Amino acid sequence: MTTQTKTFLYAEFQVSIPFDDFAWMEANSAMQQIPGLVNKTWLSGISTNSIGGFYQFDTEENARSYAEGLLADFAKSASASLTVRLFDGSVVLEASRGMNSPYYGANA
Repeated sequence: MTTQTKTFLYAEFQVSIPFDDFAWMEANSAMQQIPGLVNKTWLSGISTNSIGGFYQFDTEENARSYAEGLLADFAKSASASLTVRLFDGSVVLEASRGMNSPYYGANA
């Protein structure tokens, strides 16, 4: 497995919970302990109330570990289907800077 220096993870739980009813504060506290997690942007599905996020990890290995561990465990405990996708953030650096991406500042 190749180690990526910037890996993005997209995750979505097929649930129907209005975001205001979701315990995101508790989830944020727990996620601050996840190895390699750089940041997360929460997502709430329009008209579906699915819950998910767009994450940045320092390596592919840390992103996979999170997806196969805590995310999968949460989906199982919530009886929710889970969609996860990993993206190589290293190969898109120049293109993303050209679009002023907040994930690719001058020092990224």
